[in-house]
Amino acid sequence: MTQNSFYEEVIIAGFGGQGIILAGKLLAQTAMKAGKEVTYMPSYGAEMRGGTANSMVIIADCAIASPLVTRPDSAIIMNKASLNKFATRIKNNGLLVMNSSLIDSEPDVDESIDILAVPADDIAIELGNQKAANMVVIGAYLQRRGLFGPDAAAKSLPDVLAERYHNTLPLNTKALQRGAEFAKNSV
Repeated sequence: MTQNSFYEEVIIAGFGGQGIILAGKLLAQTAMKAGKEVTYMPSYGAEMRGGTANSMVIIADCAIASPLVTRPDSAIIMNKASLNKFATRIKNNGLLVMNSSLIDSEPDVDESIDILAVPADDIAIELGNQKAANMVVIGAYLQRRGLFGPDAAAKSLPDVLAERYHNTLPLNTKALQRGAEFAKNSV
């Protein structure tokens, strides 16, 4: 890997039913469409809805040796249990995007970590469906990292959403944009 190569390891975590797997898939698909090297590895408990879920995504300009993420550059955390599990693993100078609608405590992380507390559930409810909270945090993450805009992610949505859910494309697109706007206004 050359000195100027881009290499970003991300963990997206929450409980089953929060769209964690879909969020990881969307991030990976968006990066792939942008010509990046990508790995995507979902993980979820056997109980699914209500159990733990996480997605590991690596985005790079160079070949990726392993899909495992143990010390992420960024973590997108949707609930308190996942914050407790993954926040301390974030690399120094990393990014923590957390759903402040469900996490009311300060994360115990290194002071070099950029913390973006997004009221994702509240924003999603305001847009009409709490299930769009995952898109809100993805939009916020993309904006804060400056990787791709919410429009690039919105263009990848039809590739990762089952066709029966294509009626949610406008809502999910709005959620991505609102998350990006929130991040832009949170300096």
